[in-house]
Amino acid sequence: MNAINHPSLALATFAATLQFETIPHDVLRRAEDLMLDWAGSALAGKGARPVETIARYAEQMGGAPNAGPCEILISRTHATPMFAAMVNAAASHYAEQDDVHNGSVFHPAAVVFPAALAVAQSLGSSGRELLTAVVAGYEVGIRVGEFLGRPHYKIFHTTGTAGTIAAAAAAGRLLKLTPEQMLHAFGSAGTQAAGLWEFLRDAADSKQLHTAKAASDGLMSAYLAQAGFTGARRILEGAQGMGAGMTQGADPARLIDRLGFRWTLAETSFKFHASCRHTHPAADALQLVMREHGLAPDQISRVDCLVHQGAIDVLGPVVNPQTVHQAKFSMGTVLGLIAEFGSAGLTEFDTSFNAQRVVQFRGKVHMVLDTEVDQAYPARWIGKVIVHTTDGRMLPGRVDQPKGDPGNTLSRTELEDKAARLAAFSGAATPAEMAALADKIWSISRITDMGDLL
Repeated sequence: MNAINHPSLALATFAATLQFETIPHDVLRRAEDLMLDWAGSALAGKGARPVETIARYAEQMGGAPNAGPCEILISRTHATPMFAAMVNAAASHYAEQDDVHNGSVFHPAAVVFPAALAVAQSLGSSGRELLTAVVAGYEVGIRVGEFLGRPHYKIFHTTGTAGTIAAAAAAGRLLKLTPEQMLHAFGSAGTQAAGLWEFLRDAADSKQLHTAKAASDGLMSAYLAQAGFTGARRILEGAQGMGAGMTQGADPARLIDRLGFRWTLAETSFKFHASCRHTHPAADALQLVMREHGLAPDQISRVDCLVHQGAIDVLGPVVNPQTVHQAKFSMGTVLGLIAEFGSAGLTEFDTSFNAQRVVQFRGKVHMVLDTEVDQAYPARWIGKVIVHTTDGRMLPGRVDQPKGDPGNTLSRTELEDKAARLAAFSGAATPAEMAALADKIWSISRITDMGDLL
């Protein structure tokens, strides 16, 4: 049966048979970059109440401390693969600094690395095997996210849904599943995939649950498939599969788009600001206008953010953020921090998200649907603002590639600095430990047994 007739099987076959030697050198180097970026984000989750709650749950269920060979980064304890993946994935998505693939609107690292690392540590896998699994997870998850598309993202958190399949692919590759077993793993993962955006209205903790469950459920699906457990063979494109039930107009061809030739991992962006990615283009554009015109916050009377519909769907419900995490989904708060401090990092959110001047600036910010920006999205995330000044000027600003996109990426030095800042913010690791971690990741392809990262 050819790929067009059974895209789920084609995708499963690709994930099951991917070899390190066939992955382009630049893709492998990008995977290393993404791994360090992920580790910093995961360490930044230390001490966060939702993350620590999930960690305590894992311990209550027998997952920690030291109940298995797999590292829980925030506590330096060890657990079984499932619980280590669960806690690390919850921690990965808290600081809103983990990576994003624009076209799928999917955060791969938060679900792929926790599952892959846990399985690799439990098996004693090599660094090459880990990288191969990570690439498989990214390539599968991103294509599933693109298949589900914009209608899906309006209601569902793609990282929770496509992420479950991605985690299954990464874990399954390390377990050396056959193509048929990988297909069953996808079936079991897809039937568990979930994650709804309604939590944003209540400042609920669900976002950490989405990544925790995606990573652990994907991992479980791979282990079950290895043991002979079967899943739906057409969980993606079937008549009652994810495409039918979770979106509109899904195109199965997206699942196999240039598979093995187009490396979607290399398209993945790093997050520069510590906020929802939908705020980043406008934040960069506001920075540009303020810098070019030497503006102070008090000189700005209004900011119109010309955005895509996805930004309105996700950010629009957050009108009066009550928590740091909810504030990361408030366009006005992010731009207020940018205006006041020149940065919207973890420290600025933690100390000033509800400061009087930031709240005042928040009231000046308005999102406006823009045809050009909306038509370009999600392939391109264009940042456009119109800044109105108190002396009557209207100053446009535009950024075609936000900081962190592949065309405006972070260098390895910038990635090391970012990871060190994230770990220092939570107290999860010292600068010396982060420097050693970076050195380990930069040479990961020479490691014969992954062992602990820290």
